Amino acid sequence: MQLVDFTTLTAACGELRTDWVPGRLEQVYQRDRHTIALGLRTLKGRGWLTISWHPQAARIGMGDPPPRIPDTFTFSDQLRHQLNGLALVAIEAIAPWERVLDLQFAQRPTDPASWHLYVEIMGKYSNVILTDANHLIVTAAHQVSSQQSSVRPIQTGQPYELPPALMGTIPNLSELQERWQERISLVPGKLQRQLLKSYRGLSPALVHSMIQAAGLDPNQSTESLALSDWQQLFHCWQEWLQALDKSEFQPGWTEEGYTVVSWVNSPFPLPLFQPAKNVQTLLNSYYTDQLNQQEFAQLHNQLTQKLGNSLAKLRQKASSFEQRLQESDEADEYRQQADLLMAYLQDWQPGMKSITLPEFETNKPVTIPLNPEKNAVQNAQALYKRHQKLKRARQAVEPLLQDVQEEIQYLEQVEAALRIQETYNTSEDLQTLAEIREELIQQGYLDAPEQRSRIPEVSQPYRYRTPSGFDVLIGRNNRQNDRLTFRTAGDYDLWFHSQEIAGSHVLLRLEPGTVPDEVDLQFAANLAAYYSQGRQSDQVPIVYTKPKHVYKPKGAKPGMAIYKQEQILWGRPQEGRNYPTVVVFP
Repeated sequence: MQLVDFTTLTAACGELRTDWVPGRLEQVYQRDRHTIALGLRTLKGRGWLTISWHPQAARIGMGDPPPRIPDTFTFSDQLRHQLNGLALVAIEAIAPWERVLDLQFAQRPTDPASWHLYVEIMGKYSNVILTDANHLIVTAAHQVSSQQSSVRPIQTGQPYELPPALMGTIPNLSELQERWQERISLVPGKLQRQLLKSYRGLSPALVHSMIQAAGLDPNQSTESLALSDWQQLFHCWQEWLQALDKSEFQPGWTEEGYTVVSWVNSPFPLPLFQPAKNVQTLLNSYYTDQLNQQEFAQLHNQLTQKLGNSLAKLRQKASSFEQRLQESDEADEYRQQADLLMAYLQDWQPGMKSITLPEFETNKPVTIPLNPEKNAVQNAQALYKRHQKLKRARQAVEPLLQDVQEEIQYLEQVEAALRIQETYNTSEDLQTLAEIREELIQQGYLDAPEQRSRIPEVSQPYRYRTPSGFDVLIGRNNRQNDRLTFRTAGDYDLWFHSQEIAGSHVLLRLEPGTVPDEVDLQFAANLAAYYSQGRQSDQVPIVYTKPKHVYKPKGAKPGMAIYKQEQILWGRPQEGRNYPTVVVFP
């Protein structure tokens, strides 16, 4: 993930000062343990200033409104208590070429600052610290004890100390190329590394794009550069410093991430550069997407592992029950042996370990094991008892096995939803996974975390369009499946599902009086096959029926349904895979 560097921070703060200072602080909300949002109001409008001390995504900029869920964090509560109603009167850097900002708050824009909110954008050491007018620490996002750091502890009640000054030469617009080149090439090495070591205020992403704009390779040695290469690189260097000096930035997307310097005047403009509206929009979009991807991968892995472990235990339990049922199948055999033994008591001799007697109907010889210490009647009684025990075992085990099989079927349905949602594309994908997590918490398969970072709203199903123009809606999790089948579905729609295997509920929307063609039915069947456990097969049996013939059994788990009056089509999942890109149903 690309870190916010000095150049990006400078560009972001320039926009914030222009549009949001002065601004009245109306609300403080902590999104998660690394991010707060300050609700600001100016004469132009209202917005949310996002401040994050995330070790990989520390940043400051205008962001999205927070979700409507309770804020249970103490840090935001302390900020709310001290800063609510005050005016944000300044956003200043504590020193040149430092990534530490001083957000100053006062009663009125003309008053001196009575509170300082220091925002330290320093990678894994990022922090947000509130001090009073005397620079005494009142609260901090992350407190650091003297045991953790003897250099710079951060504790409430102590004076705020600036971070240790960075080493390295400060870039200067007036520096001559000869001196600049000498400083970088003094010790031979890779070009990108030497630039980063020689000057302050640089980041790997900035240097990489600068070298790329000069038409050079970041990994090539400084010894291999010709004079023309140095000239091209120095031209880009000057372009960067001029952008900082004049506060003229051009934010946009690149192949690797983003930049606030477009290098439009460089020898080799960046390929695939796409301009962004402003720095605020760029940063909010990039880090929201990156953090969502990170959370999606972690959550998907967590849910996949939990389901895998639960299914393995349930399948083992089912196997044990099935084995006990197989043993109970021998119950009638024990009764028949006991009957034979009672009918031929005269053939028994003391001390016998087994006896062979003719079967009643076929006269085939049957060998019956005996306990030599018991007589014939006692052995028969033991066989009758064995028969009764196995018979009772069947009556007890059968409902247990049925419960386990239903639980396996449910978890396989959830597992199929996870396989459908394997990659992150939009925030809707993360919301869909969060709903699956909430469902598993409600069903008792997961423990509820102390602080849930996200309580999802209602996510939306996938939508396709058939050759005849009918909508096909596809549930992405059990919540969506239930909603599609039992709320969205109309009297004229058709409901599709993979037969006897887990899969999504698929709804073919039809208007009154319309009849789908065979190609439309096959289209929906192919999608139902693709969004099922059989998606790797060549063909999958798909049932379809009217929604009024689909029922939810009493007490059934989410996503489970039974149906009747169904018809069968063979869905081809590989064709469904190649249908036009899905969109989220609005």
